[in-house]
Parts: sequence; structure tokens; C-alpha cells
Amino acid sequence: MEVTQVLHMNGGTGETSYASNSLVQQKAICLTRVTREEAMSRLYRSMRPKRLAIADLGCSSGPNALLVMSEAIKLVEKLCRELKQESPEYEIYLNDLPGNDFNNIFKSLESFKERLRNEIEDEHGMGSCFFNGVPGSFYGRIFPNKTLHFVHSSYSLMWLSKVPEGVENNKGNIYMSSTSPSNVLKAYYEQYQKDFSLFLKCRGEEMVEGGRMVLTILGRRSHDRSSKECCYIWELLARALNHMVSEGMIKEEQMEGFNIPQYTPSPSEVELEVEKEGSFSITAMEVSVVPWNAYDDSEYGNLSESLRNGGYNVAKCMRAVAEPLLISHFGEAIVEEVFHRYQQILTETMSEEKNHFVNVTISLIRKERSA
Repeated sequence: MEVTQVLHMNGGTGETSYASNSLVQQKAICLTRVTREEAMSRLYRSMRPKRLAIADLGCSSGPNALLVMSEAIKLVEKLCRELKQESPEYEIYLNDLPGNDFNNIFKSLESFKERLRNEIEDEHGMGSCFFNGVPGSFYGRIFPNKTLHFVHSSYSLMWLSKVPEGVENNKGNIYMSSTSPSNVLKAYYEQYQKDFSLFLKCRGEEMVEGGRMVLTILGRRSHDRSSKECCYIWELLARALNHMVSEGMIKEEQMEGFNIPQYTPSPSEVELEVEKEGSFSITAMEVSVVPWNAYDDSEYGNLSESLRNGGYNVAKCMRAVAEPLLISHFGEAIVEEVFHRYQQILTETMSEEKNHFVNVTISLIRKERSA
């Protein structure tokens, strides 16, 4: 599987699109708002640049794609009034893999800028905004040296650059699980180390000294790499696929050759790689949780019957994320049946227990470069 070619969220705005099924990710972004605002505020107060370059890495598409940019611009404009500074020009960079639905974002830019101007409106106006789409893997250089002031990424860095090597004996699984051999867990961890270290090195070269970076990674609290809190969601999908193997709907060798290119790190694993790579200092770290079913709290009152069904919601959320990977490996014919069975399994599981996604958020500052 060539991950950079097949990994992308479902595009468009239809029923199975990421744009229509990304409330979990939006909640994670909202939970980490204070951390982002603190980092941006400290950055702007210390530098007051005339040109402010902000990048969102793994931006995807839909309502979340511009959410962080909107927050950042409004905060900087507020600081400009407070500090009696002229507004900077904003260079906004939206990055994702080439398969991302960038057109969906571009079509929304004019209405986004108009809405932003209306929200900020005062006699000063706001700084000009220049938007750039940057297709490519962030596990490599995607910007010139020392150009970025602020980098954000949410729910993207758990994706690996490739499926780890040497996981062929991960029988009956599609990810790390409690039944995975130790060599599989080790291979996943080592691939994460390589990828995250390279990510930090590249961003260290692209960011100005004193630049800030806030990353939210789908992770885990446990030291156990096969912990239920990070692997169970994929174990249940594997169960649906294994049922179809036993019924002859999927070939066993197809199942054995499929593994999800993802790693969900613990806070200590994130911290260790930052310290080893050396380009950044950690200024804050926090762990938060979001329910599997994003509608599973009191702020949503009059929900339709389908939205009250946690299995339905979670299956749609996971389909928006995983469908392109499944189609590239198994073909399109099985997709409806897989997610029908997955929904049933999720509904039964979630009627008996509450499960959460764990988010690891880290705020970083680019160190001074040695002479």
C-alpha cells in the first residue's frame, strides 16, 4: 500500500464524506483552543511580525479545515488593537496529501474571508489574507527554510508514512491489538519514531527561531501499545472483516495483507522524540478525551433517531476516515457490507460500555539555532 497515494478522508459533502462526519475531530480542536491561543499570543507579543505565516498540516476538508485559521486571525487582530500595532499580512498554508479534497476548501474561501471580516469589523479592518494549498507528505520538507511562524496539526500525526515492515504475522488483526505478536508492536513503534523524528526535523528547518507549534495527536494514556483505549476501535472493524472472511466474502490472504498505517503514542513517547530530535522545547502538554460518539453529551437535545444510535454515528465517522484505505486493498464491492456489520458490532459494544478517543496535545517552541 502506497500510503501517500491512498490515504485521504472521503471528499465532497455527501452522507459518507469527512465534511459531514468530522464532529469528533472538531471537538478535539475545541478542547485544545486555550493551548493554541496561549502559544499564538506569546508568539505575536514577542515578534510582532509584519508577515505572519501559519500552516495547518493535515487540514483535510469540510468545516474543520479553516476553523483554526479563523481563531488565529481573530486573536492576532485583537492583539493588534491592544498593542496598537498595524495588522500583519497573513500567509495561510493548508497542507494535506494529494488525494485530499482541496477544491472543497478553495470553494469556501471567499465566504470564509467575508465572514471573518464581518466578525472582526471595526474601523481598523483586518490584514490581507493569502491562502495557499500545499499538497504533499509532512514527513518531508514542504516549505522553504525559516518561513513559518506558527504550525498547527490535529488528528493527523497518528498516521504513519507507511505500513511498518515485518508485520505479516499479525494474523486476524488490521492494527496493533492484544493478540498481536511483540514484533508487530515493536515494528509499529519504530516506524512512529522514524516518522515523528523526521517530522520534527523538517519543521525545525522550516520554522523561524521562536516559532510555535501545537500538535494534537490521537494517542493513549497507557504505556501498553496494544491498550484498548487506542486499538479497540480497529479491533471491532477487524471483527467485521473476519466474519466476512469466514463466510467467503473476503479472501483470507487479502485480510492477512491489510494493516492500518497508524500509531497512537503515549505522552511519554511524544516527549521522548521531541527531546531526542532537539529542534524544539516543550512548553505545555495535556491529555484530553472525546467520546467515540460525538453526540453523546448533553449539548445535543433534539436528535433524530439515527443520531441517537452511537453505532451509526461512529461507523459513519470511521467510514469517512477508513473507506479509501479499504477500497484500495479490498475493492469497492465489500464496503457497504463491511460498514453495515461494523455498525452492528459497534451498536452492541457501545450499549454495554462507554469508550473515548484519547488526545495528546503538545505545545512547542523552536529553539535558537546554534552558531
